[in-house]
Amino acid sequence: MMLAAMFGVDRDALICDLAETYHIYDYRAFPPHYIAILAVGLRDDSRIKMKISEQRLTLDQVLLASIYDKIAQLVWLNSRDGSKGWNRPKSVLLELTKEPKESEYKSMSPEEFEQIREQKLRRNKHG
Repeated sequence: MMLAAMFGVDRDALICDLAETYHIYDYRAFPPHYIAILAVGLRDDSRIKMKISEQRLTLDQVLLASIYDKIAQLVWLNSRDGSKGWNRPKSVLLELTKEPKESEYKSMSPEEFEQIREQKLRRNKHG
């Protein structure tokens, strides 16, 4: 059941995690229950588990950004700007955790890419 849920969330992420962690490049060559056991055993910071838990950052990344922010603030407080309250350093953690802007680039499947490529090639050939 968990394997089906993982495939439903992001099949590509699970395939990448299986390849990276267990060097399994064709999961269909193994029994489904075996792949399910391996999938559940993936690290908490694996692509699929991060996606399931709706996390964009690992705990290590959050802690490191927090440490950086605190050190930057301490350095700033001991500077001339800090004593006057000017030019406060921006928080790296806030930048990393804010919602990403809508990208101008659209992701697409390989089939969609080939269709668009063929259309552009035909236009360039005839135009």
